[in-house]
Amino acid sequence: MKKILTILAVSAVSAVSCTWNYLDYNTDPYSISGEAMSRNGYNVAAALNGAASAVISTDVNTCQFTDCLLGGPMGGYYATTGRFDNTIDNYNPTNDWTRVLMVSDRIIPTLYSNLAQLRTVGDPIVDAIGKIIKVASMSRITDTYGPIPYTQIGVDGKIEVAYDSQKVVYDAMFKDLEDAIAVLYENRLGGIAASADYIYGGSPVAWCKFANSLKLRLAMRIVYADRALAQQKAEEAVAHEIGVFTSNADNARITSRSFGSAGNPIYVSVKYNEPQGCSTGGDTHVAADIILYMNGYNDPRMSAYFIESEWEGIPYVGMRRGIQIPALGTVGRKYSGVKITKTDPVQWMNAAEVAFLKAEAAAVFGFNMGAGTAKDFYEEGIRLSFDQWGVAGADAYIADAVSLPAAYVDPAGNNSYSARPTELTVAWDDAATPAQMQERIIIQKWIANFNIGNEAWADYRRTGFPHLIPATDEGNKSGGIVNSALGARRMPYPQEERTTNATNYNYAVQNLLRGTDNMATRLWWDCNPAVKE
Repeated sequence: MKKILTILAVSAVSAVSCTWNYLDYNTDPYSISGEAMSRNGYNVAAALNGAASAVISTDVNTCQFTDCLLGGPMGGYYATTGRFDNTIDNYNPTNDWTRVLMVSDRIIPTLYSNLAQLRTVGDPIVDAIGKIIKVASMSRITDTYGPIPYTQIGVDGKIEVAYDSQKVVYDAMFKDLEDAIAVLYENRLGGIAASADYIYGGSPVAWCKFANSLKLRLAMRIVYADRALAQQKAEEAVAHEIGVFTSNADNARITSRSFGSAGNPIYVSVKYNEPQGCSTGGDTHVAADIILYMNGYNDPRMSAYFIESEWEGIPYVGMRRGIQIPALGTVGRKYSGVKITKTDPVQWMNAAEVAFLKAEAAAVFGFNMGAGTAKDFYEEGIRLSFDQWGVAGADAYIADAVSLPAAYVDPAGNNSYSARPTELTVAWDDAATPAQMQERIIIQKWIANFNIGNEAWADYRRTGFPHLIPATDEGNKSGGIVNSALGARRMPYPQEERTTNATNYNYAVQNLLRGTDNMATRLWWDCNPAVKE
């Protein structure tokens, strides 16, 4: 990483301004003493919250690039409606758009500088929590680029850091999680100050559940690349005595306590450049894909997810992604907006996702997910999602064996798409093929994970589901690199890595990416034989 080991600390809430290298820091002589901060938990709170801000960044500009302009559109949730010449939607982004997850000072430097401070506390629970946050953050980065520096960050004070293959990264992330799980289980009757932990109030059991749930997510991510390892890790996560998420009280999220004065960073990002008198958003509106499915299924969560459109007589309609973006002030503003407030929490992972992970593992791969059938897990996921969003009607929705999404009709008349996205209804079918079961599960998981776009994009690449509307011929500006039917498979490495870390960059491209560093290059785990051109 560019100068990763001569880090400038960028803790979102820290009361101490420090210049960091990997292990050492200079203290502010006017700050509270380290002893006093340890005694009162101030340093733990600052460092934990600072590290957590590197998962989904609480910095608005960073979050806009990583989640509203990258994960959201690639996952089928958001459409970029600001008038940009180069966008990820159009497969022709500039380096300013694709670099952020890897070289922004708000992510990896922020993460590692705060992890270094956490290690100085000398508390095994604190250190274990730090490892879980590290995996939550770095998994998003490797799933965006593929091979990345992971095991070598900080070794021997190196500045130019070698890349690990994605296989090595995943092995290391599993080890970090398992080390953390072991410590938290051993200390399950203990804890840290509730005031120091903005996410779980200092509970080792809650953090252990998150670690197991994250382990299950990562296990299913690699199921086509290493099925045996995926099965081992998935079954271990579910069988652990503390186990995985089972209720929305378990959900991993950051709340307004962690935000800056502007509030929820996704809220601010989607509102950027909102036209005067408009309430649907600015640079970002809802994608046609997610509304198309939910309209077809008569999904009552729409009123919780979306702001009604300005198109007369059409409450909910999204904009197609990967098009010639129309003017925001006249046409773009009319599409439905993302319904979110300044104080809404930012979700990392929820119990509904865990239920759907278990459903897929059991139905498609025959993994042992404990008591219950795939149907049980699937329906539990839907109920948990309805509960999370405070919406009634889950039972009727689950039983619907009739409703289907229709083809997309663009009210502007320019970007309609004639194909129905799926022939599957909501109701579970024990007689379905494994592929149909997987599609049904992923559709509902995708709907339940609204706003967690990077996760949706990973599922889409791994499984091919849900079926998303492809870019138009005019909207695909990749120069033939990206197949519109497949979409982007990864982001290219930052330009900075080609100059400041050239030797390691070149090795990674030639030996770990099979020679091509572009948006069409597949990751290690993106090898499902059913997902092909």
